[in-house]
Amino acid sequence: MKIKTVIGLMLILKSSFIFSQSSIIGFGANKVTQQKNLEAEFDRMLLANNLDEWMKLMSAEPHYVGTAYGRKNAEWMVKQFKSWGYDAKIETYQVLFPYPKVRLLELIAPEKYKAKLTAVPVAGDTYTDQGDALLPSYNAFSADGDVTSELVFVNYGIPEDYDELEKLGVDVKGKIVIAKYYGSWRGIKPKLAAEKGAIGCIIYSDPMDDGFYAGDVYPKGAFKNATGVQRGSVMDMPLYPGDVLTPGYGATKNAKRLNRKDAPTITKIPVLPISYEDALPLLATLEGQVAPPSWRGALPITYHIGPGPARVHLKLTFDWQLKPAHNVIAKLKGKDFPDQWIIRGNHHDAWVHGAADPISGMVALLEEARVVGMLAKAGSEPKRTLIYCAWDAEEPGLIGSTEWVEDHLDELQQKTVAYINTDGNGRGFLGAGGSHSLESMVKEVAKDVIDPQKGVSVAERLRALDLLNGGDGNPGLYALGSGSDYTPFIQHAGIAAINIGFGGENLGGEYHTIYDTYKHYKRFKDPDMGYGITLAKIAGRIVLRLANAEVLPFEFGAWYTTVQGYLLEINDLLNMMRVEVEQHNAFIDKKVFSLTADPKKPFNQPTKKTIIPYVDFSPLHNALASLKVTVDALGEKSLISLTSKDVLNDKLIHAEEVLTFASGLPRRSWYRHQIYAPGFYTGYGVKTLPGVREAIEKENWEECRSQVTILATTLQNFDAHLQSILVLN
Repeated sequence: MKIKTVIGLMLILKSSFIFSQSSIIGFGANKVTQQKNLEAEFDRMLLANNLDEWMKLMSAEPHYVGTAYGRKNAEWMVKQFKSWGYDAKIETYQVLFPYPKVRLLELIAPEKYKAKLTAVPVAGDTYTDQGDALLPSYNAFSADGDVTSELVFVNYGIPEDYDELEKLGVDVKGKIVIAKYYGSWRGIKPKLAAEKGAIGCIIYSDPMDDGFYAGDVYPKGAFKNATGVQRGSVMDMPLYPGDVLTPGYGATKNAKRLNRKDAPTITKIPVLPISYEDALPLLATLEGQVAPPSWRGALPITYHIGPGPARVHLKLTFDWQLKPAHNVIAKLKGKDFPDQWIIRGNHHDAWVHGAADPISGMVALLEEARVVGMLAKAGSEPKRTLIYCAWDAEEPGLIGSTEWVEDHLDELQQKTVAYINTDGNGRGFLGAGGSHSLESMVKEVAKDVIDPQKGVSVAERLRALDLLNGGDGNPGLYALGSGSDYTPFIQHAGIAAINIGFGGENLGGEYHTIYDTYKHYKRFKDPDMGYGITLAKIAGRIVLRLANAEVLPFEFGAWYTTVQGYLLEINDLLNMMRVEVEQHNAFIDKKVFSLTADPKKPFNQPTKKTIIPYVDFSPLHNALASLKVTVDALGEKSLISLTSKDVLNDKLIHAEEVLTFASGLPRRSWYRHQIYAPGFYTGYGVKTLPGVREAIEKENWEECRSQVTILATTLQNFDAHLQSILVLN
């Protein structure tokens, strides 16, 4: 036997010995080595060069929904999947997509200025110099409109900012507001402005957030130059995502569609995004009160609120057409449990070139799928069916994925184990959110993957960051709000979901601009695609473990601890509100008032606030107390030794669905999950225990009591579902 062969055998034996010393959730001791060896082979076969070549190909031209290049990318991916052994096809939906026809913004008093509304190409990046092929900067699902009025600066345009404006005596009714990007999802800004009576909305990127104040601008650095504009949807997704004309059902060719004027998720007022070059003349002519310190940006002006004397004219018209959204669906049939599905997705459409968002995540998914397919061809077929998805029309409002889920809802709820989502990827630290019943499995995976920069596990690097930020060194999954394609799976269908990606060391200002190009990504994001490969290693392990586990790797200890924490949060919220009311009313009783800032305005004597009533949370505490007993008993039970694994896995598959309520949340029935939902006024931001929490925030006590009952019933049903596992043998 040759020395080289002996050394090779010793390495294999050493590897097997190390693997045999560890465990994997859901795998018996006799299966761990086999699974670990499979994952090691998976890692070995990943090629960073593929990610690089595919990104250059897929981001070569703009490919927003309905474009020829978007269709070309979809057809290319189908061809790739088929070559790797998948049964692949395109499923197309006809969705409403507005294209801008007229975009006019001009300052008409006290000076005149016509906004350029055009980003300039930059030297060294030919992708930014593709002329009319570049999608104009606009906000999809803005209303058409032609409005003229005084301008009011509203900071980020979130609820707290309007509270501040009210204190300052500033009313936006009949005005056009100008808000900064950031602070919330962009669609909340025109939504709130319209509710407050504004007739138009302008959103600009302040250089303090992602321009010259943050760092060198493109092309010298990664940040937004003076002409860069963030595109994006302002669809009212907290009501429902997806095609605005087919709420709750698939936008198939012959689907019944709402009249556009009746579509509730189209924004009620015209809204336009602009650069800070175009924003400066508008903001510079505002007078009125000086903006609070926390509102001020980095432009060379004194930030005033207004209203006026700046008056602006905003005119927008759109071409509202049905466009084809092409989802790529690639299936690899499971050898043992073909009707148990692991679904893995990333979107492929972009506002312009989209190298970072979403192609960086898409190419990682493709390389992951390639290697999984090659392993299957070599004899390591997954036990469960894998479905890889490339979604179209995500950017306008999670449309492609939502229509597919709505179109296949019953079958998905019956068969899907979990959905694993990625989107754009960067460099730095793992970000992972999702169903907390999958937290233990994700943590376990993170310990097995090495960070390409630091040489420690991804989990260890994340632990260090958590400690640095004052955490306990044991970061878990964050709760899912909205903003990517996991939304229809978890919050509508009740399917366990995970969202993962890397970031924290790849800041910039290219998001949704013409500068999100291959050139920009290679310079400032992930130059050697090391984190793209690391993302494939994380997601690939999650997919393979879910696919091959003897017992599906759901664990409910972390789930219970997390949900108990949410209940404590709403208890604290209620107590804090009660204290604030008591302090306010005590202040009124002392009759100590100050005059308003404007002596010409009549003095309004403050009035007492209504006392916060008692809310009986005992049904929730009782339900969680019972769940604690059940979850502890499950933790002590050896599920891997059960003989009835088929029944057990079926119950685990449907556990997440038990956390949904058929009638959904108040005023938005599409959202059914009772633990996680995007906030009505946060958009992407999550509201946990949303029915109860948002009723408290609205001080709607009748609704709060009703939602407590619904949530308690949901938790009791979940307890009963878990108890049914305990009786299995």
